[in-house]
This record gives sequence, structure tokens and C-alpha cells, in this order.
Amino acid sequence: MKAVILDLESLDDLDLSVLKNEFSAVDVYMATTAVQVEQRITGAEVVITNKVPVNAAVMAVSPALKLICVVATGTNNIDLDAARIRGIAVSNCVAYGVDSVVQHVWSMILALHTNVLNYDRAVKNGDWGEATQFCMLPFPIRELSGRTLGILGYGNLGQGVASVAAAFGMTVILGEQPGAVVREGRVSFADLLAQSDVLSLHCPLTEATADLLNRDSLAQMKPGSMLINCARGGIVNEPALLAALASGQLAGAATDVLTQEPPRDGNPLISARPDNLIITPHSAWATREARERIIAQTVETVQGFKRGEAIRSVL
Repeated sequence: MKAVILDLESLDDLDLSVLKNEFSAVDVYMATTAVQVEQRITGAEVVITNKVPVNAAVMAVSPALKLICVVATGTNNIDLDAARIRGIAVSNCVAYGVDSVVQHVWSMILALHTNVLNYDRAVKNGDWGEATQFCMLPFPIRELSGRTLGILGYGNLGQGVASVAAAFGMTVILGEQPGAVVREGRVSFADLLAQSDVLSLHCPLTEATADLLNRDSLAQMKPGSMLINCARGGIVNEPALLAALASGQLAGAATDVLTQEPPRDGNPLISARPDNLIITPHSAWATREARERIIAQTVETVQGFKRGEAIRSVL
């Protein structure tokens, strides 16, 4: 069985021998453009892709194709309707990065509350050497104990983040999206904004959540609160976030995602470089252990397919 890996770049430091051993031949590419897909998957029975699109036109000229493995959770890069019509199985990877993302979220929360990045920069700039006493305290330091953590999106990631909060003495509240019926044990979106000292987003980007944290909703957040976004860019309106940070409405924010990734054309958050904002390059998911789980899950998918079993099947 021949396979092709279209975009290995984020997994290229891992041992792929177990995966490669499942196939008689494997073509591996670090990256693949849209115009290269058709030629590169010719004759392949299995296509392994992360973000490279596999559309109806490509499937139409790939009669050998039997299985598409997405080495991520999202499958929006695959034309599922076309795959269904042609009987092409599609599988993804799930829950591989929960521990990784939870760890990243808490590193952001802790960094904002301790101002550790600003203190580090100040020391390296020589400011401590000019201090009038043994310590210097130009940046506020806050304790997590007694503060309220609000969570929007209570799947595996939201639950994982919530499970850590008790260790820091925080209260956790779960919010509903705007207009949704408030279920037992949850609060309305308005109450979530008003009550949260830290609001952590774990919902998908949909029509309902696009621009959800905008100028109006950010203005409703508890003054001096903090916003964490390890969900998707586009949920938070970036100019509005910048304004909320500048005005002091928000004491700080951290995001692992932007509306355009990578930000080749720049981004207002990056350009402004506010001291109370942390930006990481969509790396929350990417511990070595999480990426090794992706490979292991893909191997399981291929082995199951050979046996006629659907594992983590989208179709």
C-alpha cells in the first residue's frame, strides 16, 4: 500500500519508522502547495495531511485513493462530501494535545499574574542593578487564590483547564454562548464576562463565535480582568483587544492564535507590542508528547483500515 505525507513540517523531528513500516512505499514532503497536490498523490492509496487541502477535483483524478488521514482534529481542509461520494475513508486525530494545551494555558495565566516576562526583560536590561533596595517591583504581581476563572467551551480542553484551578484556590464558572439557554451549573455569557477575573476560551470558531469578544463584549468584562485565547483566532477581535489593554479595561491577555496564521502581512497586536500581552505562535498543542500521540493515532488508524475497522473515523 502506497502512501504520501503532504506536509510533515511540524512532525519532522519525530521517529516515523513505525508509521512508514505500515506501507510498501511512502513519499514524504515537508510542505505541499495546492497546485502540487494532484501530482504528489497520484497512485497513493493513503494520503496523510495536516493542513493541505484535498478537494473534490483532486479526488476525481485519484482513483487509487482509499484513505485520508488528517494529522490534526479539524477536517475543514477535506471535501467530506466528495470523499463520501467516492467511498474514501477520512480519519483524524483527537484529544492528543489536551495536556499540552492545558499546560500552555496555565503557563500564560501564571506569566500574566507574576509578570514574569516583564521582570525578566527588566533584569536583563540592567534595571535591577539600578534599584534602591534588594528588590524592584515596577510591575504588579497578583495571586490566583480567591480569583474566579471563567471558561467558555467545556470539552476536553476546558475541563482540563478547570481541573487545575482548584490547586491555586480559584473558583471556576462555566459560561454559555450569547443567546443560549443557560443550563444548570452554568452562567449566561453576560454573567461570565462580568464575574471572571480570568476568562479562558476553548470554543471552536463558528459563525456564532466569530468576533465574539469584540469592543462591546470586552467592555462588559470585569475591570482589570485577563483574557486567555488558546482556541482560534477570529473569536477575539484584535483591534478591540488592543484597545481594551491600552485603556486598562483588561489588565492583561495572552493568545496562542491570530486571525491570520502565520501573520505574513503583520498584525495589530504584534505591531503594538503591549507589555501586558503575551503572544505565542500557535504552539500550545505542540509538546513532543502530543505530537508523538498524533503519529501513534495515525498508525492505529492505518492498521484499523487494513483490518476493515474504522478508527477515529470522520467518514
